[in-house]
Parts: sequence; structure tokens; C-alpha cells
Amino acid sequence: MSLRYLDLSTNRLFYRIDGNQGAGAPWLLFCNSLGTNMSMWDAQATALSQHFRVLRYDRRGHGRSPAPLPPYTLSDLGSDVLALLDALKIDQAHFCGLSIGGLTGLWLGIHAGERFGKMAVCATAARIGTTESWAARIETVRMNGLSPLSAATAERWFSPQFNKSQPDTVGKVLGSFVATSTDGYIGCCAALAEADLRADIARIDNPVLAISGDDDPVCPPRDLEAIAAHVRHSRHVSLPGRHIVNIESAPAFNTALLDFLQS
Repeated sequence: MSLRYLDLSTNRLFYRIDGNQGAGAPWLLFCNSLGTNMSMWDAQATALSQHFRVLRYDRRGHGRSPAPLPPYTLSDLGSDVLALLDALKIDQAHFCGLSIGGLTGLWLGIHAGERFGKMAVCATAARIGTTESWAARIETVRMNGLSPLSAATAERWFSPQFNKSQPDTVGKVLGSFVATSTDGYIGCCAALAEADLRADIARIDNPVLAISGDDDPVCPPRDLEAIAAHVRHSRHVSLPGRHIVNIESAPAFNTALLDFLQS
């Protein structure tokens, strides 16, 4: 395991490497959702690190990575990933991202598909929300911070059953949410407000697995079905849960991801 910072010209990214360090082991990169940090992938890193060199990082303005002044663009977020791969001398990696992390993966598949093998995009869409809805979110956070959004976030991210049965897990995720830099959160909201890849995802040539939470109110299954319908080497699977489906259905998620990567 290694925990390090990568210095970019305009940013610093905090990253972590786990797992099989053999030179022949393939790389697997995880990309987190809005308002979380790399710990959201703990269950996946534990399960898959025996098969892969697992690379996780905190997106700009999230976790331990500092926040450049907003706004950001989806190109900024995708370029951060490519800079991380370049700095670590990784020619190619498999990819798994959720929500804005999945949207970042779609951008990478369009613009730098040769740097990636198989790509899993989860609880995401080629267009998430609307310009107006993200502008309203930005204004709310700018005025009041993230703490007042905590209860509604728990409801969107996890089913009532999971919220009730796993309060410690939910509490940890919400803790990372409220600890997120306001500038980092607003910057990523600005990226989401402008990002629309619906006309471009047909250009992706990588094998893609689109994973939805079957009760996700943020990016419902139809959004993932649309990705699978437009990306030529793609398929969709739906698992029990809401938006943070990799945590709510961790064993099923790990099995689906590993089966896809090893098929």
C-alpha cells in the first residue's frame, strides 16, 4: 500500500495504491462520486486487490486533495486522471467510476479510450440533472454549506432499509460528505451543469459495464440502459439499492465487477 500526493500544475491529488504489486498484475482505477472520498471504494479494494493493482484517488476538492478555485469542467476532471496515470507511468488501466466518477469515465472513453481497458460506469448518466438544478444546488451550498443537505443526501444515496440497518456505514459516508470542501463541491457541480455526453458516447469503443441501483432516484436504471444502448460494446446490470450501490450491494457489486473484468 502507498499513500501519496501527486503534484499537478494547478492541483494536488491524493492517491492510494493497494493490492497485487506484481509487474504483470493489471491496474484498476476507481473514481469516486460527488461529495465522497476514496474510502467509498473500501469494499471493492479489499475484494479485488488480490487480482489487481488497485489505484484510488481523491478528486480535486474532495477528501485530502485540495480544492482549486471553482468552476471546474469535466475536461479538468478527466485530465486529472490522465495526469495521474502519466505520473505513475501507467500505460493502461481498467476503470470503475460512480456518479460524477462514471461520467468522468465516459469522458475518458470518448477522449482517451486507448489508455483504458474495460470500463465500469455506475449510477451515472451521459447527462446528470440540468443546468438549472445544478445552479440551484450551487447557490444553496454557497449560502448554507453542505451540512443542511445531509439528511436529503442520505435518502437519495441509500434505501430506507439500509439507512436503518447500517447507521455506522451511512454515518461514515455522510461524514465525508459534510467534510467536502465547499469550493470542491461547487466546482464539480459546475462541471456537471455543463457536461452533456449524450451525442458522444457512441464513439466509445471500450467494453463498458453500466451498473445501476434499482431504486436510484438520482440516476435511475433507464439512464444506465441508455448508456448500454448507445455504447457498442456495452451491457447493463441493475443491483438492489439506491445511488451509492457499490456500498449498499457491495458483495453483488464486487461479483459483477470482477466477472466483467475477467471475462
